[in-house]
Amino acid sequence: MGLAATLDRLHSQARHNRWMRYFAVFTRVALAAGFLPSGFVKIMGERFTSLSDNQPMGHYLEALSHTGYYYTYIGIAQMTAAILLLIPRTAVLGALLYFPIILNICILSLAVRFEGSLITSPLMVVANVFLLCWYYDRLKFILPFNQAPSAALPAPHGVTNKFPTAFFAGAGATVVLVVVVVTNVFDVMPNNTLADCRSQFKGRRSHRTAAGYEFCDCIHKKGQPLDQALDRYHRAPDDAF
Repeated sequence: MGLAATLDRLHSQARHNRWMRYFAVFTRVALAAGFLPSGFVKIMGERFTSLSDNQPMGHYLEALSHTGYYYTYIGIAQMTAAILLLIPRTAVLGALLYFPIILNICILSLAVRFEGSLITSPLMVVANVFLLCWYYDRLKFILPFNQAPSAALPAPHGVTNKFPTAFFAGAGATVVLVVVVVTNVFDVMPNNTLADCRSQFKGRRSHRTAAGYEFCDCIHKKGQPLDQALDRYHRAPDDAF
């Protein structure tokens, strides 16, 4: 059995499972809820957070808020993707529009180590990928599989109520894995405030409190770029006793 035929069979089984359908609807609503507030704020021309301009994400958001109609355009794109996801007939288009936006937010969050979306944005990317897989029957013709055109998925019948234990166990494991990896991948974080930044260096066994405090000052007091502050932190010696 070829890859395309295997994917067709797995997709058909998933689409005919009642619990998987509930999960797909929940995912659509949850993703839409993630974009509606942030998109509305941008359309209204308001800044999305109250972060200091010295904070790395604050630097970015402050500059972004002054880009005029580009800032409004991002909000319109977010709200459009969210609304399309909420409408069953346009959900696949919403998932396609949603993906590049949330992927960009995820990469941005990781790049500036923004704790506000450091966990949620990767999880939203995973959820969006699930939706794209859910609509595989509509998207498979643009995939690089060497297959002949096939008939559309037949109308749902014989829906099974069997709970997909393996799928939900895998989904739970994915969430845990993302949280564990994201929360442990960075040695230091700029955090949102000076006090929060300094708190991560208190009681550290590495005895780098002085270097850590200087890192926080470089970010929150001097407004230095994150890369420069990190380079200075890594080159600084341990505390002297």
